[in-house]
Amino acid sequence: MLPAEVLEVLDVVRRHNTWRKFECINLIASENTMSPLAKALYVNDMMHRYAEGKPGKRFYQGSIFIDILETRTSDLLAKLFNVRFAEVRAISGSIANAIAFRSFASVGDVALVPALQSGAHISHTEFGVLGALGIKHVEMPFDLDSWNIDVDKAVKLIESIKPRIVVLGASLYLFPHPTKPIAEAAYSVGARVVHDVAHVLGLIAGGVWPNPVHEGADAVTASTHKTFPGPQGGLILTNREDVYKLVSNNVLTFVSNHHIHRLAATAVTAIEMMHFGSAYADQITRNARAFAEELASQGLPVVAENLGYTKSHIVAIDVRKFGGGAKIAKLLEEANIIANKNVLPWDRPQDAPNPSGIRFGVQEMTRFGMKEGEFKEIAKLIADIIVRGAEPSSIRRKVVELRKDFVKVHYGFDLPEDLGKKTIYEFIEMGI
Repeated sequence: MLPAEVLEVLDVVRRHNTWRKFECINLIASENTMSPLAKALYVNDMMHRYAEGKPGKRFYQGSIFIDILETRTSDLLAKLFNVRFAEVRAISGSIANAIAFRSFASVGDVALVPALQSGAHISHTEFGVLGALGIKHVEMPFDLDSWNIDVDKAVKLIESIKPRIVVLGASLYLFPHPTKPIAEAAYSVGARVVHDVAHVLGLIAGGVWPNPVHEGADAVTASTHKTFPGPQGGLILTNREDVYKLVSNNVLTFVSNHHIHRLAATAVTAIEMMHFGSAYADQITRNARAFAEELASQGLPVVAENLGYTKSHIVAIDVRKFGGGAKIAKLLEEANIIANKNVLPWDRPQDAPNPSGIRFGVQEMTRFGMKEGEFKEIAKLIADIIVRGAEPSSIRRKVVELRKDFVKVHYGFDLPEDLGKKTIYEFIEMGI
């Protein structure tokens, strides 16, 4: 008989899995789910091992097969994104940013970054890893009319302050940032460009979002678990050999054990995106537009209406008049609709605990097979709560009913048929 404490842990995990997979509609823009095959491969002996250093140049013995897998994963990602080099050892998008920042700048240097209120991730700023490295930030001008970087003002600022790094990309990322003109201005003053595509990596793989490497970015950083539906991890892409050597030499500054067991799942996800990425990315963008349009038609203030709301997986609404983002996010959670509060460009720093916005992402529910019709229904349920004041408990029943038909992962590989009645771990132990 297992100890009571173990049974408690098992019960919490069981309840979480049941709630999130069978009873909730997950609209967190930074999450996704792996395919059955990728998830099975995630549980392997490499989770117990170290492989400090690079393939063929390890500080530990016993990495013969790890070297093969890591090299193959890097090659697959470089091929998928049509770049020369892919560094896969960062264990998160924030760590990928830290490696890139450390490679290009030193203590006391200045970075020009998007503002947090206009969508930047905290790691881009002096409040996150940038500041931890002693690098100061200056915020880039934002244009509400285009819901994007103000290129003219940004170029003038680059020429004026001559930053060491220019950071692009966002956590609230509705439209592609203007990499090419920003990169041209950055290079004119000797600055490096780091473009964080953590949120849109899968959209790039699917061909519906531009690859900043091809538009002049020195390094593209990303995480591998948002619109790219792999395990949690980080990635750095570049076409420049000097940049690749710089970032690779700085990995060990931030990462000792790079969680090697995730590489097999990352490799499989890259192969899945080669097979299914175009269809998946196309459906994501279709769903996001349909979702935004229906939210607006239901009386919710969707941002960037004049621009068609979004070109990514993200939709944002302004809920100031309904009590603010913290209140609305909690009400939605009570109805089993999972989303997050988010600052919007007009928010002040003191508004962060209860900001103006709610951020939605459609990528996970798209992978579970939902299409435009389902997202229109979800928009109506959200409006029932926010606009029409319905009790979350009454909407929760409808959410559970809607989710019943969407529990199978699409755009990915199932487990091989010979799994039979074996457990996943037994299947991996015997080999595939």
